[in-house]
Amino acid sequence: MRLTAEQLSVIDTNEDLVINAVAGSGKTTTLIEYARSRSSDSKILYLAFNKTVKSEAIQKFEKAGLNNVKVETAHSLAFDHIIKFSQFKLVPGYKSYEWCDILGIKSGDWLTDFIIASHVNKFISYFCNSTVEKIQELNYASVITDPAAQKFVHNFYGLIEKLTRSALAKMDKAEIGVTHDFYLKKFQLGNPILEYDYILFDEGQDASGAMLDVFLKQRAIKVIVGDAHQQIYGWRYAINSLQRVNFPVHNLSNSFRFDDEIALVANKVLGWKKHLHLSPATKIIGAGQRSDILTKATLGRTNLSLLVNAISRWQHGEIKKIFFEGNINSYTFADEGASLYDVLNLYNGKTDKIRDKLIGSMSSMRDLDDYIKKTEDNSLAVIVEVVKEFGNRLPSLINELKSNHTAKKEEADMIFSTVHRCKGMEYDEVTLLNDFINEGKLKKYIEQAGADKIDELNKNRLSEEVNILYVAVTRARSNLIIPPDINPLNSVRVAPPPSVLFSNPYRNFSLDEEPDSYLRTKYDRNRFPKSSNRGKKWTDEEEHLLGELYKQGEPLEEIAKRLERGRNGVRIKLVELGLVDESGEL
Repeated sequence: MRLTAEQLSVIDTNEDLVINAVAGSGKTTTLIEYARSRSSDSKILYLAFNKTVKSEAIQKFEKAGLNNVKVETAHSLAFDHIIKFSQFKLVPGYKSYEWCDILGIKSGDWLTDFIIASHVNKFISYFCNSTVEKIQELNYASVITDPAAQKFVHNFYGLIEKLTRSALAKMDKAEIGVTHDFYLKKFQLGNPILEYDYILFDEGQDASGAMLDVFLKQRAIKVIVGDAHQQIYGWRYAINSLQRVNFPVHNLSNSFRFDDEIALVANKVLGWKKHLHLSPATKIIGAGQRSDILTKATLGRTNLSLLVNAISRWQHGEIKKIFFEGNINSYTFADEGASLYDVLNLYNGKTDKIRDKLIGSMSSMRDLDDYIKKTEDNSLAVIVEVVKEFGNRLPSLINELKSNHTAKKEEADMIFSTVHRCKGMEYDEVTLLNDFINEGKLKKYIEQAGADKIDELNKNRLSEEVNILYVAVTRARSNLIIPPDINPLNSVRVAPPPSVLFSNPYRNFSLDEEPDSYLRTKYDRNRFPKSSNRGKKWTDEEEHLLGELYKQGEPLEEIAKRLERGRNGVRIKLVELGLVDESGEL
C-alpha cells in the first residue's frame, strides 16, 4: 500500500496530535499503519464512535495482525468500569411522564408537568455530557433557543434544576435504573486511569465532553482523529474536541472516495461558512475514481422529506424495493417513543386509541403544538408534520413502504436515510433532497439575527447545518444528484431534483397531493375537493391541455379543477414541462 506524504507524516509523529481527516481520506488505514509502526509491546486503545464502527475496527485491526490494539467505545469502556459488577440496573432512558411519576412532579397542570419533566430529561443529558463536577456549574437556559421554551425554562429554572439533581441522586443511589449517559458521567467523575501507551480517539468532532475529559487526563500519547466539518451532533451536547485541544494538527486532505468534481461541491458548501466568519479547516482534494453504480441512496435532512419522497417515487413506479438505514420503523417514532399512529389518533380526536401516555394525556393537537414549542422537541415536531402532511392516508402508505422494504441493502433499488443515520457510510450514487440549508437561507438567518449580533450558540447551530449538507454530499462515490437550490455550483455532474418532488426552498411536497395542513391554512377545502386524477400518471393529452391553459393565462386553481389534479401536482408538471423555472414560481 502506497501512503501519502500526509499519512506518513502522521505515522512518523510520536507525540500528542490532532488528525483532521476529510471525508474518505483513509483515516482508518492511517491509524492501522500508525499502530503497526509502534512497538509490538505497546498497548494501544482505539476509541470508536459507536458499536458498528467498533465491530468494523476490530475486524480491520485483527486482519492487520495487530493484537496489541484494544477496540472500545466510550460507553463500553465506562460500562466495564461502572456497571458490569455493580448493583446498578441499566435502562435505555426515561420518558417525560416517567419522570413525573418518579419525581412526583405535580404543579396542578398536567401539561406544565410534562414540559418540566422534558426539560429535566434534557438537563440530565446536558450535565452528563459535560466536563463539570456539579450541576450548579451549568446554565441549562443557555442552550435553549426557542423563545417560548426560553420563557418557560426561565420561569421554572429553580424547580427544573432541583428536580434534575434529585433524578441524578436517585440513579447514583441505585434507587432507579441508570442511563447510558449517567454511567459515562460517573466514569468521568471517578478519574479513571487507563493503562495504555497510545490512545486513538476517533470521530473527535462529535465527542462527549465527559469522555474528552477522561481522555485528556491519561498519561498515554493521545491522538484525536476526526473531521472538523462533520460535527452534526451538537443537539446531543457533543463538542468538537479537535478545536478544544492545543495539540499539533496534521491534515489528511486527499479523499479517495470521490473525484475532484464532488470535492469541488464539498469545498464550495464549506465556503458558505465565511458568512459566519469561519473558514474551512483544510481544502478537500478529490483523489478517487468513478466506479460502476451499484448502490443508490436518497438522503434527506428530515424523516418527513424522506417519507414524502419514498412514497411518491414508489407510487409513480420509479422504485420497487427500498431500504431505510436504521430500520424503517425508526422513522415513525419520536425520541421519547410517541409514534405516528398515536399522533394521528390525536389528530382525529380518537384519544381512546392512543397508547403513548404523553400523547394520550392531550386533548387536542393544540396541546401537542404547545408542548413542542415549550420543550424544543424537534423529533416530535417532525412526527406532527408527517401526520399533517398525509392525514388518514398515512397507515396505508406506511404499510405499502414496509411491504416493499428489503432487509438486504444490496437488493434495494433505492436506499433512504437521514444524514445522521448514514454518517460514516458511502454510496455509488447519492440523490439529495431539497430540505437542507442553502447559502441564501444561511445569509437570511444571519441578517435577521444581525450579522454582528449572532451569538455563539446560533453560530454553532448554523455551522452544523452547513456540516450536515457537507456530510450528505461526501457520501457519494461517483454520482451526485443535487437540487439547484442547494447546489453551490449549479453544474458538476448533477441532475435536476427528482421529477416527483417540487423544489421548494423550505419543504418537499408529494406529487399531485396538496398537503392537508397546507389546504387548511391557505384554501377553503370545499372549493378544491379531492379529485379522481390525483396520484395518476399524466397522459400526453393532459400535458398538452395543461400547456395550452397555462399559455392562455388560466389561474392555477382553475387549471387544477379542470384537470381534476392537485394544485401542487399541476405546479410540478409545469416545472417538468419547462413552462416555469425550478423555483416553481408562476
